[in-house]
Amino acid sequence: MIKNGLKSLWAEGKPALNGWLSIANSFSAEIVSAQGYDSVTVDLQHGIIDYSGAVPMLQAMRASGVTPMVRVPWLDAGAIMKALDAGAYGIICPMVNSRAEAEQLVSYMRYPPRGTRSFGPTRANFSAGAGYAAEANDEVLCLAMIETAEAMENLEEIVSTPGLDGVYIGPADLTIGVTNGRLPPGFDREEPEMIEAIQRILAAAKTAGIRACLHCGSPAYAAKAIGWGFDLVTLLNDVRLLAASASASVSQTRELLGHGTTEEASDTKGY
Repeated sequence: MIKNGLKSLWAEGKPALNGWLSIANSFSAEIVSAQGYDSVTVDLQHGIIDYSGAVPMLQAMRASGVTPMVRVPWLDAGAIMKALDAGAYGIICPMVNSRAEAEQLVSYMRYPPRGTRSFGPTRANFSAGAGYAAEANDEVLCLAMIETAEAMENLEEIVSTPGLDGVYIGPADLTIGVTNGRLPPGFDREEPEMIEAIQRILAAAKTAGIRACLHCGSPAYAAKAIGWGFDLVTLLNDVRLLAASASASVSQTRELLGHGTTEEASDTKGY
């Protein structure tokens, strides 16, 4: 079986940069995956993507060699097992609020005797290479999202769950949960209480010997998070990158038009 690139990177003591796909398109998945990320996640929870859309995206990602991951819609055995069968090397599961739910998540991802995963890796048999049945339990990553007040109350029990590889922080929902809706959702939190919550999760994960991951909204915050000790940071998703690039292009063009540069542009267009 092809080894998990994130596990190899972490074994060398290096952090990982994760891309994020919310648009159901194999070509955009191929483009994003070729930009130098260590891993790329297909978002089936909030992305505009269903299972039939995710499979060709995972196929398109293969050529780049990035580690393919999937955020499943919920803690659901069927969704998790199908994502793994499609070739995901890591599962990010939202709204894991207790030790019991973390144990369920781990169970759904491991073949017996370490779990209850059903055998039938239809695409993974080909995309992951020979030996999948024997090696998948040790190669696929199991990441539980910590993003609610209940999860914070049960944090130490969750991170100590056997078989859990790491925790993934969703700052938007975490902010709603920790502040009971007093602060609006969003990434890149700067409020002292939110930084305290994020760093508490980080410390708990490190104490338990598992990985800590954070969803970020900017390169600057991602670099800061790695400085804190996070093992993986997610950068802007395809939607935000597309919107930001399009907005910048339009704004720059309108600014140039406002400065009377249209005649200069026509003189230098070269055809």
